[in-house]
Amino acid sequence: MLQQSVSKTAVTRAPSICFGRVSPELDDAGLVAMVAEADQRGHSRMGMDLQYRDVAKLIDHALLQPTLTDAELEAGCALALEYDVASVCIVPHALRRCAELLAGSQVQPSTTIGFPHGAHTTRSKLVEAEQALLDGGTELDMVVNVGKVLSLEYGYVRAEIAAVLQLTHGAGRKLKVIFENCYLERAHKLALCEICADLEVDWVKTSTGFAASGATREDLELMLDNTPPHVQVKASGGIRDLARVLELRELGVSRIGSSSTRAILDELKARLAQPS
Repeated sequence: MLQQSVSKTAVTRAPSICFGRVSPELDDAGLVAMVAEADQRGHSRMGMDLQYRDVAKLIDHALLQPTLTDAELEAGCALALEYDVASVCIVPHALRRCAELLAGSQVQPSTTIGFPHGAHTTRSKLVEAEQALLDGGTELDMVVNVGKVLSLEYGYVRAEIAAVLQLTHGAGRKLKVIFENCYLERAHKLALCEICADLEVDWVKTSTGFAASGATREDLELMLDNTPPHVQVKASGGIRDLARVLELRELGVSRIGSSSTRAILDELKARLAQPS
């Protein structure tokens, strides 16, 4: 486990413990074959083994476009309620209205902190988090300071995550930590996994969806293998169809950020409705 004061080299190595939520006997080829075999069994098999809620409650419906209008806010929250997803992740200024619209449902209102670049000061992120909690947010998605990660300033990175986590958990809410993996090397990702595991954040998350690339299988396997089960993994960025969602669910991902909620879940409904 990392100490409060972390040297620049201490966490660039792989953590000594591999948590391995993917079976070690199952390599990439084996998993691909397993998914293909499951698909070949037919949609009726999926109808028996997979319920609508199993997929819908993976999805954080993203309303994060900078052009989001009031009408799109209302429509997006109505869609999330109709499809009964896990949460709506919305731009910060719209969170209070989002929370009002979702009140009484099982769809969580969530927002972003330090988004999308992560370069805000720690104080700014704390102010954002405090306001989000006041506005009814139950889950916060915070971007790490990517520049500090690349500078190997892991003491700074850890202290910032810890500060926002303490505020969030103190209010009984949950924190997702966004790595923005496309900018990072393997050693950086491992270091962030170790920090987040040590601090016991609620989720580690691949991407904002606003960088050069999003969730990759390689990154998700790394994150799943190097965090304990109580630190869940969220995939985000470029996830637009049901096949991809089912693949990520099979890996062990517990949340998926997407703005393609309607298309994904309409396809799921159609498949589940097909007769055996």
